[in-house]
Amino acid sequence: MSAAAVTGSGDTGVWPELTLAGWEDTRDTLHLWTQVVGKVRLALEPMVNHWWQVPFYVSARGLTTSLMHADSRGVEIEFDFLDHVVHVVTTDGQHRRVALEPRSVASFYREVMATLDGVGVHVAVLARPVETARAVPFAQDDEHCSYDPAAARRFWAALVQADRVMRRFRAGFVGKASPVHFFWGAFDLAASRFSGRPAPKHPGGVPNCADWVQQLAYSHEVSSCGFWPGGSAEGSFYAYAYPAPDVFARWPVEPQAAFYDEGLGEFLLPYAAVRTAEDPDATLLAFLQSTYEAAAELGGWERAALDEESETNRGRLAAPGLSAG
Repeated sequence: MSAAAVTGSGDTGVWPELTLAGWEDTRDTLHLWTQVVGKVRLALEPMVNHWWQVPFYVSARGLTTSLMHADSRGVEIEFDFLDHVVHVVTTDGQHRRVALEPRSVASFYREVMATLDGVGVHVAVLARPVETARAVPFAQDDEHCSYDPAAARRFWAALVQADRVMRRFRAGFVGKASPVHFFWGAFDLAASRFSGRPAPKHPGGVPNCADWVQQLAYSHEVSSCGFWPGGSAEGSFYAYAYPAPDVFARWPVEPQAAFYDEGLGEFLLPYAAVRTAEDPDATLLAFLQSTYEAAAELGGWERAALDEESETNRGRLAAPGLSAG
């Protein structure tokens, strides 16, 4: 199958073009739609450290909540960017669909909640967005109403590739690490590595998000990386550390297109630099690894105990009973 068939949009590469000028309105509407569904997941799932119970995961068709639990029944909600519907599926065999089409946030919110009620999943949510400059209640938002199916499919195709490479990067760490998951608050695909030490109290300050939310998220020293559709003409890969070590911003990172953004306090690598590289995977992996090394080396992490390729961990992985054979 050709790459164009994968993306369904005429793209000639596995990493599709994501020029924001052509789909920014769709991006902003879709962001808010994911927050509607994300609030359902937040309401249904028990708390996990760093809010790991709330993100979505990249799926074979789009983005999924994975299985959630409503009393004794299970429910899964998936954004399908191939057929352009939201699937609401329950463990007792019910399946409903909500159309992804040009429609307001208010319309989407009403239909999603009515659909859940219709399959017997009754859930109360804080029905307004978080981590956004404006927080118009979902039921009142008639402004955001764009949906370009081809653009949404290209975004998902890019997430599939980013997820694949970020999983490879995650596999090189034997310490505490998050899954590769999609946070609907900031609308980004993220993965985090932890030193194992507690972090100083986070100052908060994220728009329309209580400070204690960030304090729980950043309770321990972390090196995080990810992708979000912002920061450059086609979106950006990013990396940061909390707390950021001294001279973190001056660490030499790869590839040449990467840079430190003083305003964000993060390293950025334009998505286009990866998409157009001779070896996109190697380009992205170089960014992920070199920015992690900035956090770990400058922060004094015990890398011999945390990195899979350290001499210590090579010995552990070769121990009897751990081989795949």
